[in-house]
Amino acid sequence: MAPAKKPKAAAGRKVKDKWKAKEWYKIHAPRMFNEAEIGETPSADPEFVIGRTAEVTVQDLTGDFSKMHIKLKFKVNAVDGYDAKTIFVGHDLTSDYVRRLTRRRKTKTDHVVDITTKDGFVYRIKTMSIAERRIQSSQEEGMRAVIADTLVQIGKEKTLSEIVKDIVSGDLAKDLARACRIVIPIKRIEIRKSEVLQAGEGEPESILPAAEPVEEAPAEEPAAEAPVEESAEEPASE
Repeated sequence: MAPAKKPKAAAGRKVKDKWKAKEWYKIHAPRMFNEAEIGETPSADPEFVIGRTAEVTVQDLTGDFSKMHIKLKFKVNAVDGYDAKTIFVGHDLTSDYVRRLTRRRKTKTDHVVDITTKDGFVYRIKTMSIAERRIQSSQEEGMRAVIADTLVQIGKEKTLSEIVKDIVSGDLAKDLARACRIVIPIKRIEIRKSEVLQAGEGEPESILPAAEPVEEAPAEEPAAEAPVEESAEEPASE
């Protein structure tokens, strides 16, 4: 006699939909970027949202098409209701943008400098120097020294917000290229990547212009109606 078949464990068992137990949380950029909404994330518990990272381009935040290659990175550090608040943790350049800059017959030199900003943030900045010809080792060492000294001095004079603003605008890269001229005329310097290693004092100020409040158009008053003249009734003819 053949043994009786065991009933399947999964038979009649209802599959629990994990997605139904999750809520969606809106991720907001920090005050440095006007707390703009940058995405959403699902979670069954708000505690699981803390620590998650989000990435967005400067173009997404400002609408500036010329800044589409700059990626900003944020990390969730607090949840208020269904709003996830973040802190700025660094930036990066898109890989295709870097490839376009480092084509053949060009020399790319990377530099890494850790600075302390005026408001106490320890900030790692990675620069990328691009030259049209081969750079000698002595010139490369000279550039490293100039870039390091310049960035350390800038850190003493500026807050994290001000430095990030200069990175986004391209002003910091121009200042470094100008400083390196005493060693070698360099065609281009890019701030390839940055990372906040240690938090400083308080929350960095906004680097974006404040959104102008939309003024509501005043309600139009109804046009005054012309008075209707009452016509005198003619006496009925007998």
